[in-house]
Amino acid sequence: MSLMMNEGRIPTRWAEKKNGSSRSVHGDQNNPSECLKIALVNNMPDPALEDTELQFFELLDAASGDLPVLITLYSLPEIIRSDRARLHLSGFYCGIDDLLKTRFDGVIITGTEPRERNLRNESYWHTLTDVFDWAEGNTASTVLSCLAAHASVLHSDAIERSPLSDKQFGVFEYQKSCEHPLTSGTGCGVRFPHSRWNEVRGDALVSCGYSVLTKSSEAGVDLFVKQKKQSLFVHFQGHPEYFNRTLFKEFRRDVRRFLTRERETYPTMPHGYLDADGCNVLNEFRQNAENHRQEELMDVFPENVLTDTLQSAWRSSAICVYRNWLQYLSKRACGSPLPSTVRAGVR
Repeated sequence: MSLMMNEGRIPTRWAEKKNGSSRSVHGDQNNPSECLKIALVNNMPDPALEDTELQFFELLDAASGDLPVLITLYSLPEIIRSDRARLHLSGFYCGIDDLLKTRFDGVIITGTEPRERNLRNESYWHTLTDVFDWAEGNTASTVLSCLAAHASVLHSDAIERSPLSDKQFGVFEYQKSCEHPLTSGTGCGVRFPHSRWNEVRGDALVSCGYSVLTKSSEAGVDLFVKQKKQSLFVHFQGHPEYFNRTLFKEFRRDVRRFLTRERETYPTMPHGYLDADGCNVLNEFRQNAENHRQEELMDVFPENVLTDTLQSAWRSSAICVYRNWLQYLSKRACGSPLPSTVRAGVR
């Protein structure tokens, strides 16, 4: 896979992982016309910014096979950033104005941590909707992750997200509800990580012309799609890109917030993520935390014990779905017509 960022500069962690040079490019960047061009609009908050880059780089690297892929990084400018994050963005990211005057084969748009109950009140709302409108006419397909998926359906179809009684957190199993090129080869069921307080519901999506590809009686809808002008919009309520430890890091953060009284309730045990021994260890820590609510307890948080019990059964499904997505982009780049299962959803 080739990576193109700010005249060839590649974020340090990915460069070090591959060959130790932040100026190196993997693949042949001299022939960009032969590569799939993908924009990654990374809006994650500062603590997850660089992790999210690496998650998508590794997933696309594993999924691309022999397909050469060039990636350009962007982020919504209204998101509040630390000095360190702004320095990182200035070194490796391009401006949104550049995105809005460029055509890409595909774009991936991440969510971010919400600050407002109503997404329309977020400081970045107008820029984000400009990106959605741009994507409809300037990409073959658009992937939207979690909050970005909720924002997209709100913008285009006025579908409101519904709050959940508790955070949907952990690894959930979903069944394929129809055949589609994106889920070809995944088997009958897929398991993906989720971390969210809200959902968009299947009946509202179907009534507005979306095709629900995976759903669960326990956890609702995960993957759904809709053709919007020139672009197939692919929505994930979950996070197939997550690393094995990502949910664990979020859980540890939420435990600390409980101990420092930034949140009132102790976080719910992550679903389908720890084995029985790990659950027992975590329950013991919870009892101690609720009885002795002090940040100093994080010094004895059983991290080393728990990381050996993490269950990560979603990687192969994530690679399969993203490989199908890249193949779809490749066929569209070659001028192939929309598959019949996609054409049927065009509105």
